[in-house]
Amino acid sequence: MQISNLNVMVTGGAGFIGSHLVDKLMKLNCNILVYDNLSPFYTRKEDNIKHHMDKPNFKFVNGDILNLGALKASMKNLDVVFHLAAQPGVRYSLENPHKTHEVNVTGTLNVLMAAKANEVKKVIFASSSCIYGAAEKLPMSEESATNPVSLYGVSKLAAEAYCKIFHRLYGTDIVILRYFTAIGARQRPDMSPRIFVENALQEKPIIIFGDGNQSRDFVSVHDIAEGTIRAAETDGISGESFNIGSGRSITINELAKLALQLTEKEAKTEIQYEAPKLGEMRHTLANIQKAKKLLKFMPKRSLKESLEELVTWSRGRLRIS
Repeated sequence: MQISNLNVMVTGGAGFIGSHLVDKLMKLNCNILVYDNLSPFYTRKEDNIKHHMDKPNFKFVNGDILNLGALKASMKNLDVVFHLAAQPGVRYSLENPHKTHEVNVTGTLNVLMAAKANEVKKVIFASSSCIYGAAEKLPMSEESATNPVSLYGVSKLAAEAYCKIFHRLYGTDIVILRYFTAIGARQRPDMSPRIFVENALQEKPIIIFGDGNQSRDFVSVHDIAEGTIRAAETDGISGESFNIGSGRSITINELAKLALQLTEKEAKTEIQYEAPKLGEMRHTLANIQKAKKLLKFMPKRSLKESLEELVTWSRGRLRIS
C-alpha cells in the first residue's frame, strides 16, 4: 500500500512520537487527522503540531479514545489509523492502575471497534518493549516470552491481545509495533534522557535510580516514525508483531555521562544515586532482524545524534544559550 495522499488518522498525534510521525506523513502529502486529548500528563503538546495547524491537509480533533462515539465519527472515510494514543509511564502506572488500564486497554478496544465499524483498511498499533519485562535472554525477539514487570507493560500486552483477536475473528488488517525507548526532540518530560539533559543544562544533579548498570535500547524517534510508515506501506504482514529499536544498548551510567559531555556540564553537574524504582526493567535490547527483513527497516541515527538533537531542543525550550 502506498501511503502517499491517503486519508490517515494518528491517535496521540500531538505526542512525542506521534508528532514526528505526523511530520513525515505531511511530507508524503497525506490528509491527516490528529486525534488527541492533549492530556496534562504531557504539557504543551500542542506546540508539537502547531506548525501544521493552518495547512489544508491537516485537521486536529481534541478527542479522547475513551469516547467510542467520537472515535467512530472521526474515522469516517479513513484509509489507515496509526494508534499511538496511550497513557505512558511505568511509574505512573504504579500509582494510577485504573487510568492506565482504561486508556491503554479500553481505549485500544474502542479504536479497533471504530476502525471495524468504518471499514478502515489498516491499523498500526504502537505497543512497547515493556511487554517483554524480565527477559530470559537478550536480545529480545518477537518470539521471546512476555513477562511484564509493570502495570504499564501488562496494559500494553492486553491491548496486543485485543489487536490479535480482532485480526483473527474479523480479519482486521492490523500490525503491532513494539517500540523500544525513543529519543529525540519533544521527548516526554518523564523520560530519563530529557531529565538528564535538562538537569545538566540547569546544573542540577542527575539522579539515577539503582546502580546505573541497567541498560536500554535507545532508538531515534525519527527512525521509529520511519519504521511505522514502513509497516503501513508493507503488504502481507497483517497480524504480525515487529520490534522497532536500534539493536544496540547503553547503560544508564553511560547515558548520563554522554548527556553531561554534550551539554558541556561535566564539571558543574554531579550524578547522584537513589534506590531503584519498582516495575523497571533491568535490560532492553531489540532483535530487529524481522523488521529489517520484512519492513526493510534500518535505523539510521546514532544515540549521540539523537541526544544532540534533544540537547538543542531543550536549550531552546529552556532558553539556555
